[in-house]
Amino acid sequence: MTNAPKTFASQADLEVKQVSFDKLSEHAYAYTAEGDPNTGIVIGDDAVMVIDTQATPAMAQDVIRRIREVTDKPIKYVLLSHYHAVRVLGASAYAAEGCEQIIASQDTYELIVERGEQDKASEIGRFPRLFANVETVPPGLTWPTLTFAGKMTLWLGKLEVQILQLGRGHTKGDTVVWLPQERVLFSGDLVEFDATPYAGDAYFQDWPQTLDNLASLKPAKLVPGRGPALQTEAQVAAGLAGTRAFVSELYASVKAGAEAKQDLRSVYRETYERLAQKYGHWVIFAHCMPFDVTRAYDEASGHVDPRIWTAERDVAMWQALEA
Repeated sequence: MTNAPKTFASQADLEVKQVSFDKLSEHAYAYTAEGDPNTGIVIGDDAVMVIDTQATPAMAQDVIRRIREVTDKPIKYVLLSHYHAVRVLGASAYAAEGCEQIIASQDTYELIVERGEQDKASEIGRFPRLFANVETVPPGLTWPTLTFAGKMTLWLGKLEVQILQLGRGHTKGDTVVWLPQERVLFSGDLVEFDATPYAGDAYFQDWPQTLDNLASLKPAKLVPGRGPALQTEAQVAAGLAGTRAFVSELYASVKAGAEAKQDLRSVYRETYERLAQKYGHWVIFAHCMPFDVTRAYDEASGHVDPRIWTAERDVAMWQALEA
């Protein structure tokens, strides 16, 4: 298989990324870093909301520094778009900035209970660069202090902030933030742009419809989980369509192989080669594909819910597919 990595996951990825901090509207900002995990910022009349915290408190400090360049309002709310460690372990940094609530869907809370410890160890082992100064993460897990199901609305002064579950995709707890007055959407990892969707905990058969539900909001601007902020309706449409095409094509390829009774390694090699032609230049393509295909193979074989990834399972899977 051409261009397949031999180093486990992204342990060899040490390149420092350039950070951008873009103002999208009167109240919305995007913290992006060339395909590394993004953070969204909503600045209301009396308070700030941060959407996804970065992976460590040390990394969150750079987000806070940039927020403080534009406002001195307290960061009262932290919103977790889902449970993955790279999104949530920086939450403790916001306590000193006035954080009163860490918000997540009830589904996300339940996933933290079920698999938070295993996910933490797994993610740190896969991609050490994304956990810079990991020693600054306090013991234990990041726990939501406020959960919801379906929809919750906050008012930051006169600014309406809708917190929505519009369907499963990247995980079962996926949560987006929608500013209806400004038509700005923060999608979490339901949408990526020029970056490969990680789908190791995904619901492939649900994801396309969930993306259609996002599109029905008619966002003018969108902050994806990875990649640059999408600042025109054409860019938003491209981000939604690109993510939809990737997850749909990957699942179709894997499902065909599973139905033909091919083993996982054969399905992986064929799917990798097929998708690399179109998506191989996307950020973390080689990193994501073993996890994505493994989960898709499980789903196509009747495993409705994702199995828990552990550090040991990660390595065993990688050796089986990439050795």
